[in-house]
Amino acid sequence: MATTNKKGMGIKTSVKSGNFRPTKQGAGMTKKGVAAYRKANPGSKLKTAVTGNPKPGSKDAKRRKSFCARSAGQMKDFPKAAKDPNSRLRQARRRWKC
Repeated sequence: MATTNKKGMGIKTSVKSGNFRPTKQGAGMTKKGVAAYRKANPGSKLKTAVTGNPKPGSKDAKRRKSFCARSAGQMKDFPKAAKDPNSRLRQARRRWKC
């Protein structure tokens, strides 16, 4: 396999590969990255970020709430990233509208 395997993802994990967004664009995975991940990990249900305005109580609204709760925990675990407004964590939270 010619991909860089970082933490068992099975795909290239660089921004240059096109699988991840640059920090200035909100961090996180691109549609291409999600497709590559799902191909490398059959049965995966990974989806892209919820960036619109989902109807309250919908599946997307619940996914956003869940992501925001998980990433809030990461903010506690990684105070250096939490303080930096340009960190991938903060940018991803901004993109998800947390």
